[in-house]
Amino acid sequence: MLIGQYEHTIDSKKRLALPAKFRGELGDKVIVTRWMEGCLAVFTEKEWKIVSDKIVNLTMTQAEARSFTRMMLAGAMEISLDKLGRILVPDYLKEYADLKKNVVICGLSNRLEIWDSAKWETYKQKAEKGVDEIVSKLGGLGI
Repeated sequence: MLIGQYEHTIDSKKRLALPAKFRGELGDKVIVTRWMEGCLAVFTEKEWKIVSDKIVNLTMTQAEARSFTRMMLAGAMEISLDKLGRILVPDYLKEYADLKKNVVICGLSNRLEIWDSAKWETYKQKAEKGVDEIVSKLGGLGI
């Protein structure tokens, strides 16, 4: 299962080692794309098929659906892991997520998220401060 938080670095050749714990589940290739809140998402090929099928079935008559489809699908890149479990992060994705050297990789069950370390810390602190309000809102969803 893809869970947990791991600190890693992007090397000078733009390579990022994915946590060893996840490599068996991820396989030889992953899909990396732009994601919400300015991070990147990493999907297995199987999970990407599920997500991309949902995206392409959005109503194309709505501008927001078209924009979201373009952002997610045009931003996606199939990337092979090297023998050491590293991926090469394309420049356009690195720029989108404002990734510098230090990153945090978060396992979120069906995907990984890659965050710039400073951006993650800011996001996490804000979310932690609002956790009581978030929990009360999610209570209506049965969580």
